[in-house]
Amino acid sequence: MNLALRDIRHQLGRFVLTTVGVGLLLMTVMGMGGIYRGLVDDATFLVDRVGADLWVVQHDTRGPFAEVSRLPASLEDRVRAVPGVTTARRFVSHTIQREYRGAALRMTVQGLAWPEDRGDWLPLIAGRRIEAAHFELVADRSLGLALGATLHLGHDRYTVVGLTSGMIGQAGDGMGFFTCSDAQAIQNDAGGEAQRLERAARSTRVEEADLGRSQPGLVERAAGASANLPVLPQPPVSAVLVWLLPGADAVQAARTMAGWGDVSVYTSAEQRALLLAGPVDKSRRQIGLFRILLVSISTIIMALVIYTMTLDKIHDIALLKLMGARNRVLIGLILQQALLLGALGYGIAWLIGQRLFLLFPRRVLIVEQDLLMLAGIVVGISVLASGLGVWKAMRVQAGEVLS
Repeated sequence: MNLALRDIRHQLGRFVLTTVGVGLLLMTVMGMGGIYRGLVDDATFLVDRVGADLWVVQHDTRGPFAEVSRLPASLEDRVRAVPGVTTARRFVSHTIQREYRGAALRMTVQGLAWPEDRGDWLPLIAGRRIEAAHFELVADRSLGLALGATLHLGHDRYTVVGLTSGMIGQAGDGMGFFTCSDAQAIQNDAGGEAQRLERAARSTRVEEADLGRSQPGLVERAAGASANLPVLPQPPVSAVLVWLLPGADAVQAARTMAGWGDVSVYTSAEQRALLLAGPVDKSRRQIGLFRILLVSISTIIMALVIYTMTLDKIHDIALLKLMGARNRVLIGLILQQALLLGALGYGIAWLIGQRLFLLFPRRVLIVEQDLLMLAGIVVGISVLASGLGVWKAMRVQAGEVLS
């Protein structure tokens, strides 16, 4: 005969409600850990997935994920000339928000260095990679864009030719993959009136200069499209990704490029660390504090529940002592109830969480390591919470059965 189970059956309603409440608290603790894991994974996923050996960014910046980084597109050719470099690719990244079918659409725009990079490394679940230099995109399914859908961005329309899964930016927005030239066109898009005023301003500046007076043809050319003016540089890129030859000295290659004075160079590990120490750091600490607070609340609630259950059976405990029951029997009664409460609450947290977390707007990533750690915490909470009930049971005198 198990005294703990018989006592639970005697107070089944209270025990069930308490277990559900503890389970919901533990589910929140579990969800907080999953939100943090998802936050870190979203922030570092692209860095890990691309797999570049070095990231070349604007001088004295921390890379395109932490702040604005602008580099001349021609830097790609300069990097290729560094000893030990096997290939270098432009990298463009920025976030846009547009209206699509009456709803707001936020997208992290990623530029692929087409034709070298056609998106072969993307985890496609439908469609194909990018095969044209313009007007095609591969979108993450979280954006809600269907295969074959068209999206109007700037002055152009882009067709969704492929769908990916799990490609989320650090802000939780789905990624859209374009060619670098298209990504730059979206980033630097200006309205028709703005372009007209810019051309008129250029024409006026050339006309007022001595060179414009001596060569009137330059005035007419300055009033044309910016892409047709050789003196204007190409749109800037966010970074240049570098892959090294097998066995090449990464430190030496980075030192060579960093010596140019207009760039900063980071390894993939350093870029990942900068992400975690920058945009993710405050969220990580805040979620950590919430987890500690929720664990403390769970401990207090379980302790009060076990203590209340012990008070309700003081007469029974006194009778057991009068019958000669040893202290370890009473301790086992209370400890078993606490452990059962914690175990059932943990099970409820996991079962409900598996379905509820899928509805969250941000990805909740639950890993086995966190589940095992939380299970250990629940055992510790249960043992600690039973301490108050054990303390009360040990103070009960056998003579109280007569009172």
